[in-house]
Amino acid sequence: MSAPRVIDSHVHLWDPADGYAWLAARPELRRPVTAAEARAELDAAGVAEAILVQADDTLLDTERMLAVAAEHPWVAAVVGWVPLDDPARAAAELERLGAHPKLRGIRHLVHDDPRRDFLELPAVRASLALLAERGLAFEVPDAWPAHLGQASALAAALPGLTIVIDHLAKPPFGGPDWDAWAAALREAAAHPNTVAKVSGLHARGVAHPARVVRPAWDAALEAFGPGRLMYGSDWPMTAAEGGYASTHAQLAPLIDELAPAERSAIYAGTACRVYALG
Repeated sequence: MSAPRVIDSHVHLWDPADGYAWLAARPELRRPVTAAEARAELDAAGVAEAILVQADDTLLDTERMLAVAAEHPWVAAVVGWVPLDDPARAAAELERLGAHPKLRGIRHLVHDDPRRDFLELPAVRASLALLAERGLAFEVPDAWPAHLGQASALAAALPGLTIVIDHLAKPPFGGPDWDAWAAALREAAAHPNTVAKVSGLHARGVAHPARVVRPAWDAALEAFGPGRLMYGSDWPMTAAEGGYASTHAQLAPLIDELAPAERSAIYAGTACRVYALG
């Protein structure tokens, strides 16, 4: 029996010399992260393909990911950035960047944006409508607690837009608002145009083993079903928790409990549908 196709839906590259101000708070990660390093980590885990995801709200970050994607077949798609708060500029950049066939989604670091209502701004909604017209997904990072409800409202307002909730919205492991997070996740999942990444389930300096992750996994599986979940590592954000191998080992036992078709959906099928991959 051949091994299942595995697509890592969430990998980052960066060079701190060119931005990424948030790395000031993560000195252990403040170094260039290259395509060669990413490829080595993926190879060691037996993962053949990955989706590169923006890590800075700049066009330079997107352009560099697209350049890597053009050179390396293992990059299945790129989730980039455009200035969503300026619909005219967003349209122009989508036209320019969209010439690259691997641009399949857009993301904005909403959790770092001082405008807590960013997803509700009329200009942003107009730009997101452009994404829907182009068949591009929109990703929402670190949505809990501020933006998960907004993502749900956005899904209702723009039913033609596929909304990807990164990292299961960052579950509050061990926190008093666990039930509120689970309820908000179910509310978001009630909209058929939402999907979620089982990724980034870690805290700074703390690895969450499978037994700790299981409650979040069970909640996500019940809310979305395997057909709307996808596997992701969030590498190299996991470097302090043991790197790629520990993240893969954390999720694989949970995914492998499922039926073959369900495993296939989470490992590759959902990503193929959301990002229009072959």
